[in-house]
Amino acid sequence: MDENSIGTIVVDCAVKLHKSLGPGLLENVYEAVLAKQLQQAGLRVQRQRPIPIRFDGLTFDEGFRADLVVNGLVILELKSIEKVHPVHKKQLLTYLKLMDLKLGYLLNVGDELMKNGITRVINGQL
Repeated sequence: MDENSIGTIVVDCAVKLHKSLGPGLLENVYEAVLAKQLQQAGLRVQRQRPIPIRFDGLTFDEGFRADLVVNGLVILELKSIEKVHPVHKKQLLTYLKLMDLKLGYLLNVGDELMKNGITRVINGQL
């Protein structure tokens, strides 16, 4: 399954989740439920996956964690905030670069409508 196919399932599950639970819950609640939904859809999901930093020949495991990594190909970064800011997109792009992945989704479950809270972030060309 490629990144775009995974993305279609992610968006469908995120919209369904948001319609059921609505905005306003803690981010970790949405993370747990979305992870289970994606697994039930047949995808492999890792929660809170460490993102190593390589610098000057050294590797550091401290610091960053991806909320969800789906099939080892797509990063999902969840936010439960009133408004997404450019720094949130930059954060996801940095995660994609550090993990050498191409596609990520910033999912703001705090938005009134989930379709307005979905941002697709691409690292390079997809």
